[in-house]
Amino acid sequence: MEIFHLRYFVAVAENLSFSRAARQLHMATSPLSQRIRDLERELGQRLFDRDSHRVALTRAGAALLPAAKDVLGRFDDIPWQLRRALGPERRAAYVGVVPALHPRLRERLALLETRCAEQYDVKRWPGNSGNLLGAVQRGDLAMALVHLPVHADGIEVLELLHEPLGALLPADAFGGRSSVALSELTDYTYVTSAPGTLPTYFDQLKVRLKAAGIHKEISLNIGDYASVREIVANGSVFGITLLSAGNSGANGEGGRGASVVLPFRDFSPTLATGLVWRRDRARPDGDLHGLVREAGAVFAAPVEDGESPE
Repeated sequence: MEIFHLRYFVAVAENLSFSRAARQLHMATSPLSQRIRDLERELGQRLFDRDSHRVALTRAGAALLPAAKDVLGRFDDIPWQLRRALGPERRAAYVGVVPALHPRLRERLALLETRCAEQYDVKRWPGNSGNLLGAVQRGDLAMALVHLPVHADGIEVLELLHEPLGALLPADAFGGRSSVALSELTDYTYVTSAPGTLPTYFDQLKVRLKAAGIHKEISLNIGDYASVREIVANGSVFGITLLSAGNSGANGEGGRGASVVLPFRDFSPTLATGLVWRRDRARPDGDLHGLVREAGAVFAAPVEDGESPE
């Protein structure tokens, strides 16, 4: 048995889906299924009841899950526990940052860097929300600004900001409009950037779109938002993006090859951003107690357009 067997088992157990777990682990479904069978063979226990419609934990699987998570937690703790044992020779603190972070949050992060300069060398580390959350759990990052929701054991979440989302539409069909209804998009194809590049909230959006009768969907093989905008400008497809002052309105000169971002009339999606850190590292005896205390003071107040941090 290797540590990756337990990591694969926990991913399947938490998702109750081999395909979703495989996407989360960035691997194919077939080798994941084989590794689970190897683990079951070594333990002499069937861990999952599975057929073509559902996956469920067996009694043995349910018993193994908390033990496996405990082992993984201890294993992932080794790097930062070692750093902690060696002492604060260099207090570098990496803070994860998602793409398209609100400029006011960037200002506050800069303020945090200044206020903590004597104790911590705060550095930024880019990534998507899932990867950044995993790095915080492992202790590779001190904290991270990520898109919500996130659900992880031992992780504290400070919700900071809700930004409204709108429909990214071809300007030749929707130019001059002030809003759009989901019912107008049933003949359109919903396009997204590559899997793994979007916040998990967009999974909920897909469910809402299907309920509204929007069933056609494509995912690009790259994570570049500009590419989504280019596809939308061709017509017959739409995307969902931030409805911000700098993002709404036409892109280009109008007509063919341009796009526009409009609010929904019958739908109010918002993208939430929060600050996450490991609860145990923020305790009075934790190595990040001072940094988390300062971050709470810097980020706690509501974020509004036009405001500047003190």
